[in-house]
Amino acid sequence: QVQLVESGGGLVQAGGSLRLSCAASGRTFSINAMGWFRQAPGKEREFVAAIKWSGGGTMYADSVKDRFTISRDNVANTVYLQMNSLKPEDTAVYYCAVDRDGSSLLGRTNMRYWDYWGKGTLVTVSS
Repeated sequence: QVQLVESGGGLVQAGGSLRLSCAASGRTFSINAMGWFRQAPGKEREFVAAIKWSGGGTMYADSVKDRFTISRDNVANTVYLQMNSLKPEDTAVYYCAVDRDGSSLLGRTNMRYWDYWGKGTLVTVSS
């Protein structure tokens, strides 16, 4: 089992920045990747970004590319999401996730590949 705890959400004005953190604990030795998804009110959960645990390769949703940056600290078993130039449409609950059994980021925009989820942290961007 892997436990995930997100932090860093809050209220920010459009154009501002936030940094989310997600700390993993438990059986973290076999993590393939960590990622972020988000779910806005009335919408389905969608992929935001992912990072390969070994090697650090990344991938992003088109909607956040060039504004968000995902990074990791392998020693602290923590993944970060730096969010800049925030827009009201970025308002959502942001969820951290772990892919434990894969070997690449191929297909990881799909929720079915992710094995463990955090409880989420709310990000609200005001206009």
